[in-house]
Order: sequence, then C-alpha cells, then structure tokens
Amino acid sequence: MLHVDLDQFIAAVEVLRRPELAGKAVIVGGRGDPAERAVVSTASYEARAYGVGSGMPLRIAARKVPGAIILPVDQDAYLAASEQVMAVLRSQPGATVQVLGWDEAFIGVQATDPEAYARQLQQAVLEETRLHCSVGIGDTLVRAKVATTFGKPAGVFRLTEDNWLDVMGSRPTIELWGVGTKVSRRLATLGIKTVAQLAASNPDDLVPEFGPKMGPWYAQLGRGDGSRTVDDTPWVARGHSRETTFQHDLTEPGQIDDAVRELAAHVLEDVAGEGRPVIGLTLKVRYAPFITKTYARKIPETSDPAEVLARALDLVAKIEPDRPIRLLGLRADMTMPAESREGHTPTRSGW
Repeated sequence: MLHVDLDQFIAAVEVLRRPELAGKAVIVGGRGDPAERAVVSTASYEARAYGVGSGMPLRIAARKVPGAIILPVDQDAYLAASEQVMAVLRSQPGATVQVLGWDEAFIGVQATDPEAYARQLQQAVLEETRLHCSVGIGDTLVRAKVATTFGKPAGVFRLTEDNWLDVMGSRPTIELWGVGTKVSRRLATLGIKTVAQLAASNPDDLVPEFGPKMGPWYAQLGRGDGSRTVDDTPWVARGHSRETTFQHDLTEPGQIDDAVRELAAHVLEDVAGEGRPVIGLTLKVRYAPFITKTYARKIPETSDPAEVLARALDLVAKIEPDRPIRLLGLRADMTMPAESREGHTPTRSGW
C-alpha cells in the first residue's frame, strides 16, 4: 500500500497561479494580513526553513520571515487542485484510492515493483497537475503513512516490518502518526520515550493511563502494526464545524451569544445539506492570550434548528466569566449512515 502526500500543497497551488513566487518564502493564512488575528495554513519550504509552521499565528510568522509573501486562503482553488490530483490517482492501473484529505491519500495496488509504481504515479501527477508529491510504501497503513515523511520532498521511501525498528526505533514517540504532544508526554511519564520502547511495551500496562481501547492501540502503533486494507468507501463527515477569530476580544455576554448564534446558523446550513440529525455539540473557546478549551455534550437526536441552537447556547454557560475571548468555534456531530466506514482513523485495526 502507498501513501501519497502532496508537497507543500497549498503553497504549491499558489505558486502555480503566480510562478514568480517560485523559490520564495510564501506563507498562506487568514486574509493575508499579518496585522489581523489569523494562523498559518501552510508555508513553502523556504518559509519553513525559518521555523514557520501550520497553526502558528500569522503575525509571528511574519516576524520570523520579514520578506515573506503572505497570501490569503483560497479554499476553492485548493479544492479544485485536490480533485484534479485525486482523479489522476484513481486513473492509475489497478489503484484503489482512499482519500484522507485535500493533499493525501492511500493507494492499494498489486505491484511486483512498488518503487517503480510509485515513481510512475509521481510522474503522472506532475504531468497532469504540475504538482509534486512524496510517496510512502508500507505493508500497513501506518508504515506507509510514516514512510512518506522520509520521502519528502518528491521522493519515495519504504517502511515494512523488516526495517521499522531500524528506522523508527530510536525516534521519539511524537513522530508516530496519531501521537501528539500530550500523548507523548503521558507516555514519557510511563518511561516510554522512544518508538522502540513503545513497541516493546505490554499493552495491558498502558490501559490504566489510556483506557482499554487506546492503550493497546498505542502499543500497536509503536510496532507499526494496523490495518492492511485500503478502503475506497466514500468518506462521510461525522460532523460540521465553523469557527471565527475575532480581531477584538469578546468581553460581553451579549457579544458571545451573538457570535454563537451566527456560528450555529452556518453550521446548521452545512448540516441541513447532509440530511442527518444532530446528536452532539462541541463549543471551542480560545481565551486570551491563547488558551483553548472545548465544552461538549451529547443531545437527543434532532433535526430541529431551534433545538440545536438552544443546546448550543446551553454550552455558552460553561464559558469562564470575565475572560476575554479571541476565538469561538462550534461543531455539530450527526448520526452516521449504515453504509459508512467503521472506525475513526485508518491507523486502527478493523478499519
């Protein structure tokens, strides 16, 4: 199985539209104004060399690279480019394509020479879209996904059971797909700091810290094990969310209520298009200066917009009083159709 990841995708699309930007430090985020509150969506490799990364406040990114070209986000352009790339992937001989997002996908294929197939695929994507991609080859989805990081940019790398620990064993657990900062810190409190240590851990020993499902899964992840099936069942959204970063902090209850009502209106429009009832809500709150908390609740299954709004406003009561707010987000989770994929992430067994 192969994992295809487009290199610096959003920045690359912008360079295609403006070839004079090639080789320059390009940062894409918000409305392209570093004086406004916004975060970096992506950055070209030239900007990344200065420490700019996705999710970084745009004003900080601008300080790191004073001469950077900062552009506004254009989702329609990126979606169009993504659809073009995925069409190329689906046209490859014998390919089963599982789309993961705008810029990445798994491909299942029977090939006697996976490296040659990967290079042929890269060439096809480049010829049809003028975009470069990296390809990871693996005997599980996890290993294919992780392998891609060693192929960047525009390269091919293979990770299998035979070389997994040779390549990954000494690396920190945070380099695993599915292990973030918080989980890696929790693993460290158990004396597990490297992939090899995680691979050698007893799954039962992780249960008290992570629970009966996630504990064994993290041990499995350390070994690079997991699903060996690429599933092209169409992806179905579990929910829809919207968020707004405010140029001036919200400090009054009336302002907060109005903002949540506006978010709910947009989310409800998205949900209505799905035709599935809402079963849960999550309110995301970023307090000044930059502390983010979420408040969630399950709700009785409903398609009534007034009921969803009422339950969203109930969550507002959980907001800490007298704390300025710089961002609010609202997510609505929906029931899933019977024919949708099972599981939450393709790294899990049984996906």
